[in-house]
Amino acid sequence: MYLVVIAWMYVAVMMAVAEATHPGGTLLGAVITFVLYGVGPVALLVYLMGRPARRAARARREAAASGAPDGGGKAPADAVAPVRKEP
Repeated sequence: MYLVVIAWMYVAVMMAVAEATHPGGTLLGAVITFVLYGVGPVALLVYLMGRPARRAARARREAAASGAPDGGGKAPADAVAPVRKEP
């Protein structure tokens, strides 16, 4: 995913440079081009693609806070074994 982000930011920078150096272009146009074609879409992409990782981290935090089993399917064992009366 980061390769796509780096490549797209390179393309956005080149578009902004072309806008700034064009005889009819302006520096303001270059900044707007970079923000609207580069920073905005990349920020949205990173946010959406990072959603599964954030969800998994939240689930791990909640499981650790609640003391739930670690997914082994068994209830946690008691620290002290039960004592039985002799007949």
